[in-house]
Amino acid sequence: MRQLPIIGSTALVTVAGIENVPAKVDTGADSSSIWASNIVINSENQLEFCLFGPESHLYTGEKITVDDYSVQRVRSSTGEVTIRYRVPLSVQINGRSMKAKFTLYDRSKNNFPILIGRKTLKNRFLVDVAQRKVKSPPKMDNSDIEAELAENPQKFHTKLYNLYQNKDR
Repeated sequence: MRQLPIIGSTALVTVAGIENVPAKVDTGADSSSIWASNIVINSENQLEFCLFGPESHLYTGEKITVDDYSVQRVRSSTGEVTIRYRVPLSVQINGRSMKAKFTLYDRSKNNFPILIGRKTLKNRFLVDVAQRKVKSPPKMDNSDIEAELAENPQKFHTKLYNLYQNKDR
């Protein structure tokens, strides 16, 4: 039996010629996703987009144009369903080059601009979550909301409940 290479829960990948892109390896995600911006369908019905966004140090502004694209529904871990374009891109993970399908999404609020999911990992890598190639960003400071909760749990709960109720409207 062929021994699969082991990767960690984070990796530095090369995608579409852009090197050292931090990626989160997520065995809980079905598909892979990449931060894309300026997504349009041109007059020839081709999909055009830029990788990353202008606020990213990885952004080159180079427009990628593809004929081979599809759409898919993606359900996030919070249950939100979005419709995303899906494209094949050349990617190198742990020294191994391959074509992988990525959904295009605004990942500007995420810690990692790329998420590598199970379909990309299957039969190519084993994942050891104890290993990391990229240091995680610092944890969020929750001291303010923890203090608010400690001061008046009922008031805090009412505020939080109302916040989420209004979000769904």
